[in-house]
Amino acid sequence: MYNELLYNSHSSVFNIRFGVRQGSVLSRDLFSIYIDAVGKLCHFRNGSFVLLYADDILLISSSASELQSLVTACQKVLLALDMSLNAGKSCCMRIGSRYDKPCAIFARMMVVSYHGLRSYAI
Repeated sequence: MYNELLYNSHSSVFNIRFGVRQGSVLSRDLFSIYIDAVGKLCHFRNGSFVLLYADDILLISSSASELQSLVTACQKVLLALDMSLNAGKSCCMRIGSRYDKPCAIFARMMVVSYHGLRSYAI
């Protein structure tokens, strides 16, 4: 049985069956430790990067085929962690001279939506 202290007042008592209560100050740090294996995927790939922020994952690659390999590897790691990619909330973006050439990237047997940009500014 647990309760939380918020604004000098205790919440009602609740049970925690597993995990960390959403919104807990520990949630972000524990999730970062749990998901760390995904961040290490790019150590074995040249020109590929994995950026993690909260519960978002950004996969960057220099080619569509390498990106598909990275997505597939990410899916395998997440499956081992009892997690999965949400292809419906994912998108693929191509930047540069081939921005208008769609690339079919698959996640969980679904095509990830595609967006192209002619150029970008930093």
